[in-house]
Amino acid sequence: MTTRTATITRKTAETDIELSISIDGSGVYSINTGVGFFDHMLTHVAKHGLFDLTVKAAGDLHIDAHHLVEDVGIVLGQALAQAVGDKRGMVRFGGGKCPLDEALVVAIMDFGGRAHLEYGLQLPTEKVGDFDTELALEFFRALTANAGISLHLIQEAGANSHHILESCFKSFGRALDEATRLDPRKTDVPSTKGVL
Repeated sequence: MTTRTATITRKTAETDIELSISIDGSGVYSINTGVGFFDHMLTHVAKHGLFDLTVKAAGDLHIDAHHLVEDVGIVLGQALAQAVGDKRGMVRFGGGKCPLDEALVVAIMDFGGRAHLEYGLQLPTEKVGDFDTELALEFFRALTANAGISLHLIQEAGANSHHILESCFKSFGRALDEATRLDPRKTDVPSTKGVL
């Protein structure tokens, strides 16, 4: 089996990011972005998606976390697109539904090369700790655009912003795991077009 891994670096005047991912991992992670809550969310993607993920990121946090969170989304999207390659034998579609107490967010995706985001989160607070909750949208927007994923995030319940976001990131990890799995019955690209 081809190793489905990628390492991407991105350095701008605003951020400096190095990210490595192994699609066929076991959920091992080392994540340090300088934004504690964001690190916490990325660990859920790795742990519940069974990806091995390393993220080292620094940025202009003296301004705010916007550039860093968005750029990590860009780099993770690029790494995912590179790691899955031509998607031969891949399931392509995936869904995840992980509750956290009163919160429930469903993530449904098509890793089919067409970038689209339907973001249905209703977050009752502007911050969780020092994290601006609106940055979750920026992260997923950047990730889907760079990975070529159509992603629907549907909030079915939730009153606590921390719980809603944690349910979202866990569900996203599960959906991504399902979509990127290899199906032994498939030997071709999962599209009637023959290419994705």
